[in-house]
Amino acid sequence: MAAEIIDGKAFAAGLRARIGAHVAELGASHGLRPGLAVVLVGDDPASAVYVRSKGRATVAAGMHSEEHRLDAATPEAELVALIGRLNRDPAVHGILVQLPLPAHIDASRVLDEVIPEKDVDGFHIANAGRLATGRRAMVPCTPLGCLMLLRDRLGDLAGLNAVVIGRSNIVGRPMAQLLVNASCTVTVAHSRTRDLAAVARRGEILVAAVGRPGLVTGDWIRPGATVIDVGINRVAGPDGKARLVGDVDFASASAVAGAITPVPGGVGPMTIACLLANTLVACCRIHGLPEPDGLTR
Repeated sequence: MAAEIIDGKAFAAGLRARIGAHVAELGASHGLRPGLAVVLVGDDPASAVYVRSKGRATVAAGMHSEEHRLDAATPEAELVALIGRLNRDPAVHGILVQLPLPAHIDASRVLDEVIPEKDVDGFHIANAGRLATGRRAMVPCTPLGCLMLLRDRLGDLAGLNAVVIGRSNIVGRPMAQLLVNASCTVTVAHSRTRDLAAVARRGEILVAAVGRPGLVTGDWIRPGATVIDVGINRVAGPDGKARLVGDVDFASASAVAGAITPVPGGVGPMTIACLLANTLVACCRIHGLPEPDGLTR
């Protein structure tokens, strides 16, 4: 039997609708409007597309949206100064610095200039540490979206064996920590893992986040497992036109898995929806208000 398709696009649409309702209530009850500032340095085409998408989604949710576009040659000090102004701006509750940054800028230093309370990407070392120790943190958007899809599909995750392929600070590591916090038994695998296919087959949950198109094939998957494909890879199709594929070979995997996210239409839409959720939560926390249920875990 073919795997159930996990429709991230539909789930994200429902999440954005709930966020919009909370934003409206926040305005009516407290006169507050969550604000998100996105900073783009340079003219990378893919980054520009992402920034526009984030801006449209922010406005659609009823939030205040700002875009700050800087030249690729902008000195690091100028970027840090801009972040400092946004940190102090009461209209801005979330700050996102679009990656990648130009080579002359130290991305780690810049990301740590964003105060943890406004770090809606969840990349600040303080938020990473809080997540790692099971404390309240701003959680990176893509792993948060994956966790929501898993809980929607499986309910309580406690006791399940989970395998995460990939150990990046953006997805793999925080994804593993979220699953640990959900009481899963977690294995983090990567390019140097011995017999990677055998390790992957242990997972009742398998999260692929390595950036290698079609790496995970059906024979890597435990029958009935839930597969979350984080990969977004642009490859040439048979007709020569570019198309998006994941890190999982969908055709072979869907014949074995119990459920699987497609690419596109799976994890991707959840990332922006969770960015909005984080911005709303940041606004509530900054103002000492109760945060909406179900938006950060």
